[in-house]
Amino acid sequence: MAHRTGRRRSGLVTLAGDLGWAYAAQLKAVLVRTVAPGRLIDLAHDLPAHRVGEAAFVVRAMAQRFPAGTIHVVVVDPGVGGRRAPIAIACHDGSALVGPDNGVLAPLVEALGGGVAYRLDPQRLHAPARVGTTFDGRDLFAPAAARLAAGARAAALGPRTSFRRLDLPPPVRRRAGAVGTVVHADRFGNLITDIPTGWVPGSVRGLSSRVRGRTRAVRWTTSYEAGGRGRLLGLGSSFGTVELAVGEGRAADRLGAGTGDRVRLAWPVPRSRRGVKR
Repeated sequence: MAHRTGRRRSGLVTLAGDLGWAYAAQLKAVLVRTVAPGRLIDLAHDLPAHRVGEAAFVVRAMAQRFPAGTIHVVVVDPGVGGRRAPIAIACHDGSALVGPDNGVLAPLVEALGGGVAYRLDPQRLHAPARVGTTFDGRDLFAPAAARLAAGARAAALGPRTSFRRLDLPPPVRRRAGAVGTVVHADRFGNLITDIPTGWVPGSVRGLSSRVRGRTRAVRWTTSYEAGGRGRLLGLGSSFGTVELAVGEGRAADRLGAGTGDRVRLAWPVPRSRRGVKR
């Protein structure tokens, strides 16, 4: 697909990362010189530190619903100062992404229809001299986003390059269950998997989960309240995937699990499918 040009920017710039608010304020100090008041939007600055895969999943969910033409800056960058490249990606819907080339941008690029990446050239950013080598968010990404917000094309910021994809195992659907991965543990201790909610038959009321070598009964429900206080629950998350939770509790603590753990779900085969060979 060819890169579409001529799309108008929305005027919005979003920020997401694991930096915390003090460092994020330094990014904003660069951007407010260019971005109009009210157009700079904080998505999250408390993403789990260094967890590129988890951040990629959450950022995609947060950012993909913004208007086409939005500029998204993502700073989850454990390799800062190293070999990974700083990049800007011109997406086919007119949006632009800025951040490290470590895979954190890849799922959002896919959600926005694909795009073309450019390696940021500090000489083209018209930014103050860098201070040290450990804060590309302030010294490279924010100036790049400022240039884009002012109307520059991503192609003007550096040479074209490829960008890294995330190498994550896809969920596997089975006749009476599924195998997937915990991709996000939220602040409530809920475990969000990558298993699509739609894979669970509508007739299911209970299932079993196997995490970290232990199998547990799970009540399948539509809400935390309906599931019952203190019970281990399964339900469709706001991400569109299966979530393991504990009513008014923390599934992460109950299961001793977190991001990256494999999850095996099993549920009764609906009667209409029994006896069918697969």
